[in-house]
Amino acid sequence: MMLTFLYKRKKRKFLGELRARRHAEDDLLTAAEKSAFDAVIDGFAASDPADFKESSARAEAELKKIRPDYSWLRNFLDLIIVVGAVAFGIRGLFFQPFKIPTGSMQPTLYGIHYMENTPLGKNLPGFLNYMLFSARRARLEVRQEGEVRFHSYKNSLFNDGVSFSVGGEPYFLPGDPRKVAEYSGLEEGMTLSKGEVKADGFLSMGDHLFVERFSIYLTPLKRGEVMIFTTDGLTVGGEPLSASSGFYYVKRLVALPGDTVRIRDNQLYVKPAEGGEFSPIQKLAPRTARLYSGKGGYQGHLSTMGDYRLYGVDEDYVVPPGHYFMLGDNSAFSLDSRFFGAVPRRNLVGRSWFIFWPFSRRWGRTDTLEPLDFPTGTAVRGTFPVMYKQ
Repeated sequence: MMLTFLYKRKKRKFLGELRARRHAEDDLLTAAEKSAFDAVIDGFAASDPADFKESSARAEAELKKIRPDYSWLRNFLDLIIVVGAVAFGIRGLFFQPFKIPTGSMQPTLYGIHYMENTPLGKNLPGFLNYMLFSARRARLEVRQEGEVRFHSYKNSLFNDGVSFSVGGEPYFLPGDPRKVAEYSGLEEGMTLSKGEVKADGFLSMGDHLFVERFSIYLTPLKRGEVMIFTTDGLTVGGEPLSASSGFYYVKRLVALPGDTVRIRDNQLYVKPAEGGEFSPIQKLAPRTARLYSGKGGYQGHLSTMGDYRLYGVDEDYVVPPGHYFMLGDNSAFSLDSRFFGAVPRRNLVGRSWFIFWPFSRRWGRTDTLEPLDFPTGTAVRGTFPVMYKQ
């Protein structure tokens, strides 16, 4: 009695699955396949529950002849679509990955840069250097005297670099042509001697970080925060900034709408919009104190640079309503609000949050490390002590 009851339950469940499949595939089946499918369902419905094993197996075999069951594939694709939608939603609304392309925020954030005089990874396989440190070996020792002839530039995910020859011997160095020329000193037509070493280090592909996009709509922006913004509508020398420098920028927010800013003797001063006198930025934003430590590559905010003159008498700058003043930590090599003015609120993307690659001393929450304990200017930028824990 109990066994009969169990078979009846199994039959009802299987019959429901058959009917659900028939309904789901209604738009895929031809008229003949629909009739055959319905006949299989009717035949199974009329079968004796005691013969459930045989009748269900027979129904499955007959359906495979009519049309193979691809429901597993459809379910898998549905899952991929849902996961993709969630991932893109998270990326668009909460955390978005970015790569730092330049050195304008060093040593807080590093862009693509050459590292020399470093023992890092010289005995590691190339793929491990890349996976762990986003670094690619860059060494050129001339094998045959002759002239430099550039051939091609490859721009791909894992093979970005320049092909050239010296005295007919082929070579390859990582990076775009401008970066290769910068760290190797190579020029078209120059003559090199056999045994001459023009590069012996690594090219780091820059810090990769997550940008937190949501909180800028919930909490007030603060002086001293590292922000990502778009260059849409910003110009330098009458030309669009995005045309020459890319669409996204990363800088430090140093002044709010209505603030007045000035730079004197490499010190940034801000007079808040709510009133008061000019104060050093590190007093208003304690996290910027490391910028004036004179250690680890930090050098303050340099005077006498930019189209917006902030360093002469009566040359203060008032931040317009709905705008924010942005400066790079590496202000000697930073194209920032000194050149293109304050950034509109609509351009802000989010706050710099977490460096996820490479696995350097900066891995983790951004803008939290104290400067390394050596005077700025006494070490080559990008060398072993600056980049990695000892």
